[in-house]
Amino acid sequence: MAARWVEKLIGSLDEKKRYHEYKARVAALPEAYRTALNGIERYLTYFGGIDSGEVIVRMFDDLIELFEQAAADRTAIRAIVGDDPVGFVEIFLANYSEGQWINKERTRLIDTIARAEQAEGGESK
Repeated sequence: MAARWVEKLIGSLDEKKRYHEYKARVAALPEAYRTALNGIERYLTYFGGIDSGEVIVRMFDDLIELFEQAAADRTAIRAIVGDDPVGFVEIFLANYSEGQWINKERTRLIDTIARAEQAEGGESK
């Protein structure tokens, strides 16, 4: 029971545990891969606009798996991200758009316009 109360207050304990595990896995990467992944994580944090802890953890899990496999195979970093690292990250992020805060705002705008339209129909012209 206390665990549920704590999770309501500070968020999912499982998500926090998974995030800490992700950070430990990042720290275990060879330096070049770790540097690249930290840069990608920073960009995702600023650009991504994801406000769902579950989506962030899932996204980071997928990202670390990609980099761990690349490191194990000794895949060059440019072979992972290509010539356009920003494009790579933005395409990667598109797979997790359900967690972006802007989607809530899009829904809010659509609902607001629908309510305004309904109200307009009730007003005399």
